[in-house]
Amino acid sequence: MSEQNKEIVVVIGPGSIGQAIARRVGSGRTLLLAAHSEEATKAAAEQLRGDGFEVATQATDISDPAQVEALAATAAGMGAVTHVIQAAGVSPTQASIERILHVDLLGTAYVLDAFARVVAPGGAGIVVASMAGHRESPYEREIEHALATTPTDQLLALPFLKSDQIGTTVHAYALSKRANSLRVQTAAAAWGKRGGRVNAISPGVIITPLALDELSGPRREWFEHVREVCAAKRFATSDEVGDAAAFLLGPQAGFITGTDLLMDGGVTSALRVGELTTP
Repeated sequence: MSEQNKEIVVVIGPGSIGQAIARRVGSGRTLLLAAHSEEATKAAAEQLRGDGFEVATQATDISDPAQVEALAATAAGMGAVTHVIQAAGVSPTQASIERILHVDLLGTAYVLDAFARVVAPGGAGIVVASMAGHRESPYEREIEHALATTPTDQLLALPFLKSDQIGTTVHAYALSKRANSLRVQTAAAAWGKRGGRVNAISPGVIITPLALDELSGPRREWFEHVREVCAAKRFATSDEVGDAAAFLLGPQAGFITGTDLLMDGGVTSALRVGELTTP
C-alpha cells in the first residue's frame, strides 16, 4: 500500500481502553500511538506489534498544544487519518486539580481542534470521557455554554475553573468530563466540514490499572457500593468499551456525530432515583 493510501489510526493514551479500541479498528491500518510517557508508549507498541499490528509511536503530552499539533501533522504526513481515539487522562486519585484540568479538559480540547483540521473524509473520532460527566450534570446553562464554546486557549481563564472554585479533584474530574462531552458536541461541526465525525463515550467503572488505583484509594467503599446498587451488579471490561467505540467509529454509525454514549451499567440511573449518592 502506498503512503498516500495508508489509513492511520491515532491512539492517544494507549492504555487498556485505548488498546482495546485500537484492536477493533486497527487491522490493515497503521496505528500511531501517543502518550505522555515514552516508556508506556513503547511498551504498548511492542505488545501490539507482537499481535501483528503495524505501529508507530510519538511521545505526546496533550496538555501542550504544540505537541498535539505536531502529532496531528505526523499523522497526516503518514497517510489518511481515518480514526482518532483520545483515551488519555488522569484520575482524581492520581493528579492535582490543576493537572486534571490541563490534561482531561484542556488536552482533550486541543486534540479536538488539531484533528478537526486533518481528519480524512469519512473518518471518525472518539473521546473517552466518563460517567462522572453525567453525575452532576446539567450544570448551570451559562457554565455549560462556556465549556462548549469558549476558545480553547481561553478555557482555563473561565472563573469557575479556578482551583478555589472547584474544591476537590473529584469535582475537577467531573467538570472536565462534562466538558469533554460538550466540546465533542460543538466540535462535530468543524469535523463535519472535512466529512468526518466525532463522538464521546462515557464509561462507568472499567477495570484498568487507572481504575484499580481508584478502587484502592480513599473512595474504595463508595465504589463497592456502586457495584452493589447499579443495575449491572458488576464493573466492566476494556473490551466492552472497545466494542461500543468500534460501533461509533464504524460505518453503521455514519449518521451519529456530536453525541455521548453513556455506558455505566446503570450507575447514573441509581443516582437519579436516590439509590446512590455522589462521593
